[in-house]
Amino acid sequence: MKKYSMETIVGIFVFIGLLCVGYLTVKLGKVELIGGNNYILSARFNSVSGLKTDSSVEMAGVEIGRVSKIGLDLEREMALVTLKIRKDVQITDDAIASIKTSGMIGDKFVKITPGGSDIMLQPGETITETESAIDLEELISEYVFGSV
Repeated sequence: MKKYSMETIVGIFVFIGLLCVGYLTVKLGKVELIGGNNYILSARFNSVSGLKTDSSVEMAGVEIGRVSKIGLDLEREMALVTLKIRKDVQITDDAIASIKTSGMIGDKFVKITPGGSDIMLQPGETITETESAIDLEELISEYVFGSV
């Protein structure tokens, strides 16, 4: 009888431990199990050099989302960036998406500058006004070789 109750206690302890590990895996891995609290928008850029998946998306200096995917639109020969935006943040159809650098040589992020329109973008739509990243190496080479 004592052996059976000891095995039960150990089994319950192991089960609770596995639940805790599963919870931490989901929370720390930023995995969304059901639906999530985000919606998807897209933006096309001429160049996204330095931008990475999971980079932040900011508006007025506040993080409102993450970059979920970076691909190539072969039809238009532009970079296609998929943004995951929090549901409580609405973006107008005339907003501008820019790729900026945090600090002098920091990580790249997407900055959303709100527009003045009353029309809000719906999930799956595309931000049409974009500004690509400034290529510092290209600017320096233009200056050095005198084509500025």
